[in-house]
Amino acid sequence: MEKQLQELRTLAAQAENRRTETGIPRVAMVQGEIPEHHLAAVYDPMINLILTGSKTMTVGDRTFHYDPATYFVMSVDLPAVGSVHPSAAGEPYLAVSLTLDPTIVAGLIRDLPVKVCSELFGSGFSVAPVNEDLLDAWIRMLRLMERPDEIAVLSPVYEREILFRVLQGPLGWMLRDIASPDTALSRISVAINWIRQNFAQTIRVEALAEMAALSVSAFHRHFKAVTALSPLQYQKRVRLLHARSLLISGQGNATSVSFGVGYESPNQFSREYARLFGLPPSKDLLKATQDLRVA
Repeated sequence: MEKQLQELRTLAAQAENRRTETGIPRVAMVQGEIPEHHLAAVYDPMINLILTGSKTMTVGDRTFHYDPATYFVMSVDLPAVGSVHPSAAGEPYLAVSLTLDPTIVAGLIRDLPVKVCSELFGSGFSVAPVNEDLLDAWIRMLRLMERPDEIAVLSPVYEREILFRVLQGPLGWMLRDIASPDTALSRISVAINWIRQNFAQTIRVEALAEMAALSVSAFHRHFKAVTALSPLQYQKRVRLLHARSLLISGQGNATSVSFGVGYESPNQFSREYARLFGLPPSKDLLKATQDLRVA
């Protein structure tokens, strides 16, 4: 397995300390020290494989740690915070990711009998050990960076192989739930997508439950299981993450941004911002600017 990881590290060696496109659809890589505010975001559904170093991800009240020989699957859009660390030998953090396309997953599931593991049913994020078959699939995919004329023909094949290997593993049920319209996760995804698109609006949990075709109590239970957050906490995280992005990109001051993301009180915005990010908006903006300069 170490030989496979070493080849993947060599293939991904040109990654930068931000999302680096590979030229392969939905496949990206990242390397090195990453500014903390870049790791606090609403993450798209993905499979992420770490090659060097380690990463800690906190989703709601759940924290996961993963390192080489593990991968994580995120099956819904989730607001999360993270930190990355070099290896014990000082080698920089390095990882590759595949953004999930539900239509591709659904097509694969229709073609294959899938063994479902329900031990962690309900969660939208989890970590599992990688195996040699999955690493081999990733190697074939990343080798296409050296043969770009083959990407259009072969990347769909290798993408299906990566998905197949994950489907056969302990987190395969998460991919199944993405593509199956009648699962609780799929129903919760409808409400999550609505919140992401309308986060500045006042939300009614009853209306969200109706969208998901669930009772209010079942909706609350499943939403918390999937996201580790209540619907209102999820909305608040999305608001604050979006506000932080606007502030760092210079698209307003704390007061104007607070109103723009749906807050009625700038003071409440500052308090909740400091509670999530550890600093009030002005000081956090200064720290982010310094971190970017160092990076």
